Amino acid sequence: GTDSGIAHWIGSRLLPQAQPLRNVQVLAMERDRDGNIWAGTDSRGLLRINERGVSALDAASERAPDAVTALFEDREDNLWIGSASGIERLRDSAFVTYSLPEGLPTDGSNPVYVDETGRLWFPPVAGGLWWMKDGRHGQISLDGLQNDIVYSIAGHKGELWLGRQRGGLTRLTIANEPFSAHTYTKADGLAQDSVFSVYQARDGSVWAGTLSGGVSHLSEGRFTTYTRATGLPSNAVEAILEGSDQTMWFATSGGLSRLSKGQWQSFTVADGLPSASVYCLLEDSAGILWIGTARGLAFRNSSGIHEVAGSPEWLREPILGFEVDGLGSLWLATSTHVVRANREKLLGGVLGEGDWRDYGIADGLRGTEGVRRNRSVVADPFGRIWLSLDRGISVVDPVRLTRNMPPAIVQIQGISADGVAAPVAGSVRIPGGRQRIRFSYAGLSLSVPERVRFRYWLDGFDPGWSEPTASREALYTNLPPRRYRFRVAASNPDGLWNGGEASIPFEVEPLFWQSWWFRAAALLVSACTIIGAYRFRMRQLTDRLNLRFEERLAERTRIAQVLHDTLLQGFLSASMQVHIVADTLPEDSREKSILTRALQVMRQVTDEGRNVVRGLRSTASLTLDIEQALSMVRDEHITHVNTAGEIDFRIVVAGQKRQLNPLLRDDLYRIGREALLNAFRHSRARKIEVELNYSASQLRIIVRDDGCGIDPETLKSGRDGHWGLSGMRERAEQMGARLQVYSSTTVGTEVKLSVPGHLAFEGEPRPGIWQFVRKRRARRSVAGTASAEGNTNERRTQDPGT
Repeated sequence: GTDSGIAHWIGSRLLPQAQPLRNVQVLAMERDRDGNIWAGTDSRGLLRINERGVSALDAASERAPDAVTALFEDREDNLWIGSASGIERLRDSAFVTYSLPEGLPTDGSNPVYVDETGRLWFPPVAGGLWWMKDGRHGQISLDGLQNDIVYSIAGHKGELWLGRQRGGLTRLTIANEPFSAHTYTKADGLAQDSVFSVYQARDGSVWAGTLSGGVSHLSEGRFTTYTRATGLPSNAVEAILEGSDQTMWFATSGGLSRLSKGQWQSFTVADGLPSASVYCLLEDSAGILWIGTARGLAFRNSSGIHEVAGSPEWLREPILGFEVDGLGSLWLATSTHVVRANREKLLGGVLGEGDWRDYGIADGLRGTEGVRRNRSVVADPFGRIWLSLDRGISVVDPVRLTRNMPPAIVQIQGISADGVAAPVAGSVRIPGGRQRIRFSYAGLSLSVPERVRFRYWLDGFDPGWSEPTASREALYTNLPPRRYRFRVAASNPDGLWNGGEASIPFEVEPLFWQSWWFRAAALLVSACTIIGAYRFRMRQLTDRLNLRFEERLAERTRIAQVLHDTLLQGFLSASMQVHIVADTLPEDSREKSILTRALQVMRQVTDEGRNVVRGLRSTASLTLDIEQALSMVRDEHITHVNTAGEIDFRIVVAGQKRQLNPLLRDDLYRIGREALLNAFRHSRARKIEVELNYSASQLRIIVRDDGCGIDPETLKSGRDGHWGLSGMRERAEQMGARLQVYSSTTVGTEVKLSVPGHLAFEGEPRPGIWQFVRKRRARRSVAGTASAEGNTNERRTQDPGT
């Protein structure tokens, strides 16, 4: 670029300059992705240079072009133009639109047709028929077309068929110039001169659907008309289509109808149509019949007619036109949208994010409202899609849309807590107690920034990504204190989430009552309160049990005193009187023998009464250790057991002795004493042994002998008039202990009493975590002692005579 034009050096020489490139001052140059050379000049504005020559951007403008001083193509292929007037952007949009500004006599709202040569045919709303090709356009003025409105266009191999508002059906031959025309009207057999839809079948015959007269079939120069009387659901025919199986389909205002092998069949809402008003029809390469109605889209396959399911709102709008492109996508024009959708996802009813794209003004369209005309959306022989809309005729090449735009650049711009901004850089710490934390972010896309969508994820709080949103802020309330990471991603205008994400870590600081030391202190205070309440309750229960024990002991003492002072004293006085009388009688007298027997009975009753009194009173032997008290049982009752002196009797103590609970000490002694008395009196044993086992978890008292055992029935239910076993069981149950009796005629009898440690031992707490720890330590200590000494600490107390 020079002050006098542009020079092109090809390695060995300079090429001659084209006339438009001479005598201009070149201030900036840029080469775009398509190989175009852009030149900014001082007097001619912006020039584009390619194989087709040189063109000026402002050639059609009436104002003098500004001097272009800077050019830049960004990552999204936008060309930015700098001049004295500011900055402008030149963007290669998806659609090219033709209307009045391009010299066409129409703003759209008409049917379109593209012939095999690429010539576009379209009728203006005001009437007539026009064509456009390679930037040139012209008008057809044959058979009064310039004064009539064309409703529909169909054609095949050098001919067009035109459905007219008032002029009937016109055949236009365009194979050779000059063009020629021939018109058919009602006088020729046409059902009606107002023809809304035209279709040329594969056999060359033509179908003409009228506004209110049914459909006429032109074959071999003759018309055949079909109406409601012959099978059509309505005489207003909107669209006509021939299926791949030669079935003819007709879209009417009363439903969908087909003609196959001379038979008519109609389909309505009851057969699956969203609406009975059918506007357009299309069969794709797979044989699927697509049906556009006043209330949405449907399709027909081998299983019947199905309404297309999905959440996009355009699926429920009037479908005014559609076409399938070479890539398999379905293009639709609705009452308010222009959409490209994935055909397979539409058929499957799983149309999701990224499966469809809505196009608008930013894509080169001048309007997004479809028109109700037959075939307002068509595909040309080159694969392009033409759409007639309310603001012009637009064309798009689907192949160019396969090149995705670069990903959007996303950045977190700020964090604020209750309106107070926090620094984004470095370690972000937000004071505790903040109610509203707001994140602001942006996604850079200079092509269509309004189409950028965002999704965000707060690690440590959200379960996953949020739904896509156009909002550039995210708000969180009442976040608990901890570490978080806020992540945000952006989609480009094509709806692809193919870019990276931005993230920022931050921490919400705790308030003093949310800190770990405060919670630990609160937990400690709560634990101490619970322990204190527990100990207070246990002391209350202990005092209550002591009171009941003292009351029971006092009552037993009173009963013992009454028995001793009344019954026993009375028996002793009576026995003394009888004894005196017996002494005065001769030895051989019959009365003396009777009195002697009476004295024996009275002596036996007195002894038994003393035993009862002894059982009621708290015996003095309980001031001794329980093993010492039990060792005195034999001496206490040796007069009742003739062979007591011949029995091998011993007491074995295992474990570390501990102080017994005074509330249970008497009951423990009574149970052990009863077991020993039974062994001495009834077992006829040669050996009796008592084992006292002290452990951290329990106290165990075992009385075993090698005698004759106990009858199983007696062991189960006791003996009539004897209450020893049942009394032992009752005492054990009352104190919360477990009593087990094992007996056999071959090995003798064993009575085992097991008392939990927290009941048996004085000052022992109820089981808990600390008790569990204490048990573990005690077991390890015992195991260590046993390993070192080879035996447990055991003390045996034997009767002196044994």
